[in-house]
Amino acid sequence: MCKAFSCIIGKNKTVTWKFAVDSHETLIKEVGYKDTTIDPDLIEFCRIEIAPKNGSYLEPDKWVFRIDMDITPAWWTLAHKKACMKAHKEWLAQLDKILVRKPIVHPFKIKPPEITEEHLALLREWTSVRDSVWAYYGSFFILSRNDWKYTEKIKTDQYPFLSVVKLWEMGLVSSYDGKKWRLHGGKDVRVLWEGTI
Repeated sequence: MCKAFSCIIGKNKTVTWKFAVDSHETLIKEVGYKDTTIDPDLIEFCRIEIAPKNGSYLEPDKWVFRIDMDITPAWWTLAHKKACMKAHKEWLAQLDKILVRKPIVHPFKIKPPEITEEHLALLREWTSVRDSVWAYYGSFFILSRNDWKYTEKIKTDQYPFLSVVKLWEMGLVSSYDGKKWRLHGGKDVRVLWEGTI
């Protein structure tokens, strides 16, 4: 499975990568390499992955370089690895422009607050959106307002799902059964508030 930083490199040390593209096959097609041999002397390119050892892109411990092929081309040298590492550094610079490095909050491990009008106001804002809880994950990325697709009806200049993020980080998760909205919290995920908005 391809990692977030995937690239291909040719014999001439040309590294091909594209931000937000982790498919080697897409990159191979884009460059026009032929993937038709297993002869180390004839292989045109090498598939590379560089990923955090601990699997966390928010708090990486050590970046691990890996040739993602069973057969290493005969032309492979340390200079090829250095070229890939330089490309990875460029990719990291782009990632750091959009990634918010903050702790991941598990809402049910937080002692939930007493429900107040502030929480209900956030819930009202969220109910007008009715999108998925994936909205929390979006808070880890810095994108322009126009980059958030299908949110044109949400009137804000900020991240369009900010209300659910605020609730989540307070230890509150909303649910809706088609009739009533609920705010859940605590280790037992109990219903702390229930009603219509």
